[in-house]
Amino acid sequence: MRLGPAVLALGSCLTLAFSAVAAQAQSGGEAALRLPAGATARSERETALGTYALPVGAFSAAGIPLRLQEGHILRRTWHLQGDTTVLQVLDVLRSQLVEQGYEILFQCETRQCGGFDFRFGIEVVPAPDMVVSLSDYHFLAAQKQTVAATADLATAGQATAEPAAARQVVSLLVSRSGTVTYIQLIEVSPEKQAPLALVTAETPASALPLQAQTQTALGLANRLEQQGHVVLAGVVFGTGGEALGQDAIASLEQLAGYLEEQPQAQILVVGHTDSVGGLEDNKSLSLRRASVVKETLVQTYGVSDGRIEVAGAGYMAPIASNLTAAGREKNRRVEVVLLSR
Repeated sequence: MRLGPAVLALGSCLTLAFSAVAAQAQSGGEAALRLPAGATARSERETALGTYALPVGAFSAAGIPLRLQEGHILRRTWHLQGDTTVLQVLDVLRSQLVEQGYEILFQCETRQCGGFDFRFGIEVVPAPDMVVSLSDYHFLAAQKQTVAATADLATAGQATAEPAAARQVVSLLVSRSGTVTYIQLIEVSPEKQAPLALVTAETPASALPLQAQTQTALGLANRLEQQGHVVLAGVVFGTGGEALGQDAIASLEQLAGYLEEQPQAQILVVGHTDSVGGLEDNKSLSLRRASVVKETLVQTYGVSDGRIEVAGAGYMAPIASNLTAAGREKNRRVEVVLLSR
């Protein structure tokens, strides 16, 4: 069933300022999709011809219903600073998609989607380009017919391949962490079908050096408050290892200094592993890694034990591919989450 803009919009109270109105897009004269003013491009990843598993239902005991869509895949992300809510951002983008002829196939918010299981069962661009809060995200899947075709929706936990030329599909994932709203748009376009034209008011961050994109002029304290979490630089481990090296000192000193300046702040230290070994062993190892960081903060830097919680995520939250040595090294990490201040 095709849902009109009036049905999908939640009312005039959910409005955002847009960047400059787009000129006509080069493909077919369609108006460009306008992003909220201030949205800054963070990444763009392109696959000339590939297959995307489009979620078309919430997580259940049978898994996540997926539909395999072949074509040109474009993955783009943006960051938006300020007080804008996840639903405000989703609403204005969703309405534009409907106006451009897209049919909403599926949409959900955190609990309706399936929380943790849905988040880690779908494709997400790695951090820091895309961050998904497990307590505040919305997802949407939509399609636009390009040739006559009949869609067969997948049953739960199963995926069915669709003809590449049948339709153009998009998925939209919006989440908020700290003071930053993260936007991810994945498009699959049939061959020779132009992707959505987009308009933003900012220079794409991809035009800047990678280091400038992630940490320029932002110390650990600023990143922790703005993003709500931070990976501790220099806190690295070998496979199966849990001992801290000298490279960890700078990050731990900065974190201890922040906690001293903010005596009411509470943090969660989360350990992570690569995918080598079983899940339970890795969860235990990741918890030990987090505990080592806590122990060092308490015993060496005098941070109160009661201000630090620890958790172990094992290999369930990778930020890089576990298929390469470099990716596995990135995944063997410790993150700090700011709980309160």
